[in-house]
Amino acid sequence: MTQSPTCILGLDPGLRHTGWGIIEVHGHKLRHIAHGTISPPSTLEFSKRLAYLFSHILDICQTYKPHTAAIESVFVNSNSASTLKLSAARGAVMVAPAHYGIEVAEYAANRIKKTTVGQGHAGKTQMQDMIPYLLPKCGPLTPDSADALAVAICHSHYGLTLKAFERKIA
Repeated sequence: MTQSPTCILGLDPGLRHTGWGIIEVHGHKLRHIAHGTISPPSTLEFSKRLAYLFSHILDICQTYKPHTAAIESVFVNSNSASTLKLSAARGAVMVAPAHYGIEVAEYAANRIKKTTVGQGHAGKTQMQDMIPYLLPKCGPLTPDSADALAVAICHSHYGLTLKAFERKIA
């Protein structure tokens, strides 16, 4: 039985810049579909920036119809106000695919970096440099869209493998 390709939406949430990336996985082969960065105008009030993110991710889901999605887990830093704002942005971005019934997996930043670059403390530049090797037809990337594609790649390795394993033992 031949399995059909799986379309994955990767998300790198941020209030100023949210990266997104779509890949297709067929067996062990990865194919770039699309990527981009959503940057709500900084002049918008906080709630409207969240709505902006939400509506743009809804549009992406409607356009590309991903089968599954993945997002970077929340990063807690020393500034609690920044952490709360990032968490709100993450929630807006995460609920958009869920609105369409798309399951959203979460991965720690270190796991995403280790999967993509080979080390858990890779910098944004290393991530941005590695993605074109894994997805040769991706074209120019912003740091946020590179991170989002890395999230999708991580999910293709961990999430889809786990699902396949669960199907075999069921």
